[in-house]
Amino acid sequence: MSPNEQIRQYPLAYETALEPAAEWAELRGTCPVATITVPDGSQAKLLTRYDDVRQMLADPRFTRQDLVGGTGNPQEAATTSGAADTSEPPFSVPRHGEDHQRWRRLVGKWFTAKRMAALRPQMAAIADQLLDEMTGRGSSGDLKAHFAFPLPVYVICGMLGVPAEDRDRFSYWSDNFLNLTRYSAQERQAAVGELVAYMSGHIAAKRAEPTDDLLSTLIEQSGGEGEALTDAELLGTGVSLLVAGHETTANMIGKMVAMLLADRTRWERLLENPSLIRSTVEEALRFDANGGFGLRRFLTEDVEIGGEVLPNGTTVVCAMAAANRDETAFENAAEMDLARTPNPHLAFGAGPHSCLGQALARTELQVTLEVLLRRLPSLELDIPATDLERLEGLLVGGLREVPVRW
Repeated sequence: MSPNEQIRQYPLAYETALEPAAEWAELRGTCPVATITVPDGSQAKLLTRYDDVRQMLADPRFTRQDLVGGTGNPQEAATTSGAADTSEPPFSVPRHGEDHQRWRRLVGKWFTAKRMAALRPQMAAIADQLLDEMTGRGSSGDLKAHFAFPLPVYVICGMLGVPAEDRDRFSYWSDNFLNLTRYSAQERQAAVGELVAYMSGHIAAKRAEPTDDLLSTLIEQSGGEGEALTDAELLGTGVSLLVAGHETTANMIGKMVAMLLADRTRWERLLENPSLIRSTVEEALRFDANGGFGLRRFLTEDVEIGGEVLPNGTTVVCAMAAANRDETAFENAAEMDLARTPNPHLAFGAGPHSCLGQALARTELQVTLEVLLRRLPSLELDIPATDLERLEGLLVGGLREVPVRW
């Protein structure tokens, strides 16, 4: 760091919930490797250029040291919190090398595009049920509370064989893991203990009475020869997916719909041309300026990035949302182009730690648009887009509410 370099407080300030931080463009142009102070008071380096962020995320040498382990975004964001400073929990997901790839091979069988396509009818049925309940309450409501949050909860509950009635319990645990400021260290430790106890009991029940779900399949595989998950890895898998399988997608559903309704010509274009749904989902992921904290990487050796040599021991924060607005990577990056193709955004990370559940997230976002456009073509924001409020202190970006009318 040069003597005159400004140390910025991170996360950066935003004027409105859907607009990027004003400093993003400045940092990309003049200070692509910036020094920041993060909420725990420590310093880190912030990357905002597309090429730099992609290089760091795709480098297999560097991962993070946090609560659960290397699953990439969104699982990474969901498990990177102050709880990382507690003692080592009795569960893990392999973070490096062949062990990590072994874990991804086993768990990834449940997150293929083919399997997600098979789940689409079930997702659409859940979405229709939620809209029946929401519209039955009147002509307006909070889309986040009544639709965006429960949809991925129900889906992940089904995949893990978790009873839907338990969703309120792990929504609290998820928020505790993800929130940087709301909970004390003692509360985070208690949440870790509660979730570990819950998942341990759930896995034990699946051992006794397996069903057609992800955990039962992994338990069966672990009892055979060859590749297998240890008990700690099974627990880590259940915890990470249970926590991360709904929170990031729930927030993204709310943000995506808000972005489309903030300029309603976007919504009307989709109504006229539903074939744009897939590219619209990708563009919403790229255009999202409220992406949360970003992904942390801990350097275990010196590395040159952005023209600067960062020493061993440096913490690097990769701001994917800022990188996704980089004009050198995306033409007219400040515009939301629903037909943008190709769209190599970094919302799901890159490389060996890219998001394992990205096919699930994409499918849920596509189904959301398919059902909302069919059921509620007159959907509008019930407040000005500039009045939408960001969720503060959360590692994954989101909106406090998404008030809509129909």
